[in-house]
Amino acid sequence: MPLPRVLSGIVAVILALGMTLLGGWYFTLCFSIIVYLGELEYFQMARSKGIAPAAKTTMVASQILLIISTVSLELADAVVPIAGSLICFYLLFQPKFATIADIAASILGLFYCGYLPSYWVRLRSLGTAETTNLPLQGYWPHSWADLQSLPQGLTCTLLAFGCIWAADIGAYIVGKAFGRTRLSDISPKKTVEGAVFGVTASVVVAVLGAWSLQWSGWPLSGVALGLLIGIASLLGDLTESMMKRDAGIKDSGQLIPGHGGILDRADSYVFTAPLVYYFVTLVLPILPRFWIVQ
Repeated sequence: MPLPRVLSGIVAVILALGMTLLGGWYFTLCFSIIVYLGELEYFQMARSKGIAPAAKTTMVASQILLIISTVSLELADAVVPIAGSLICFYLLFQPKFATIADIAASILGLFYCGYLPSYWVRLRSLGTAETTNLPLQGYWPHSWADLQSLPQGLTCTLLAFGCIWAADIGAYIVGKAFGRTRLSDISPKKTVEGAVFGVTASVVVAVLGAWSLQWSGWPLSGVALGLLIGIASLLGDLTESMMKRDAGIKDSGQLIPGHGGILDRADSYVFTAPLVYYFVTLVLPILPRFWIVQ
């Protein structure tokens, strides 16, 4: 693995762990920067196709969405239809008549770069009110000895990140060393062997995490979560590759040495966020009853 890729990856992991550990507004601020930079790259790709999206309006709406996700989870979903309406209204009054592509690219920018990533803020916010011990709703653990004493949002976010990292690293290494069968023409370097090992690595980390956190029915919940994250991270990677291929570019940007742009590094996280959030908040609470029945 090239040295710049390794070094930038280490820096990214340190920053991700730091903002996740602190949580609260610290996490939101860092994520807001990531979302802002990601949307810049996304709208640059859209403009390369001759599309004129409502970029500024969409980017402001995405930032508001992240803020409201930190303040009130109940109000967060109301931002999307309101913001989508405002984006359409904005395009109505442009000097040049907006096209369907202009509207679609703007709404996709809100959905892909703002709404879906906001679920990371929602996930990390779980349990924040009960455990905050720093200003700005921040948190710093006094001890790692008892994982159950840590905020649910912190442990679940770290577990999800660990699964994504395991899937990405496992797929990259095994794909480079043993990959022979092309997975998709969308991304010619990806192989079936790498993808299978990546998903398997995600499942292993998820099962270990579920056991460590003493989830009821941890073998079942761990395997389910690992499969969700492993498959969603792979599909997120392919989705971003599809957009880059359509735009005729190799990387979405050059911000991160060895990795490309923000979207190149964060594509695996986009679709996983809502799946992990709803797994933790909706599926995990009912698994004990299912486990007992079995």
